[in-house]
Amino acid sequence: MVVLNKIYTRTGDKGETALGNGDRVAKYAVRVEAYGTSDELNSVVGLARLYAEGVMDDQLAAIQNDLFDLGADLCRPDPQNDGDAPYPVLRMVESQVDRLEREIDAMNARLEPLRSFILPGGSALAAHLHQCRTVARRAERLSVELATMETINEAAVKYLNRLSDWFFVAARIANDDGKADVLWVPGANR
Repeated sequence: MVVLNKIYTRTGDKGETALGNGDRVAKYAVRVEAYGTSDELNSVVGLARLYAEGVMDDQLAAIQNDLFDLGADLCRPDPQNDGDAPYPVLRMVESQVDRLEREIDAMNARLEPLRSFILPGGSALAAHLHQCRTVARRAERLSVELATMETINEAAVKYLNRLSDWFFVAARIANDDGKADVLWVPGANR
């Protein structure tokens, strides 16, 4: 259980922050950028939920919870040494990736195949889900960059990759099962 008695600590006033293992790093470190972007994504998902109902809202709520798991995973370096931690370390797991794949497959079964690229937009929910998709891609790029420098949990990167796909397909669902998608017309304004 997390207990926050005081919100500000002043420990970051000189541009550093603490990782999950207590190490202090610059606030612009790639690891901090990666888990910070997953936090940003969680906020954008919260905006999308303003327009979601029923199953879509339930799925987005589960994703928000997963994104906190992801942040906990990314803020703790060196997964090989998790056993040395004085507390259970939270890591993303394959079952979270598998759940996204099942949901993508179920949504995609309702859609006609794409014959054009889609412009972000349509309904308010679809527009927000497209924004979620692009922030998820940025979080993925930062996590992949981090993985070139340090060892990270592979399930975290897989999750972000599937998540952006999930948002794409969900945006099509939010656009009347793709019927209201805004299609790209190559060279339309030349």
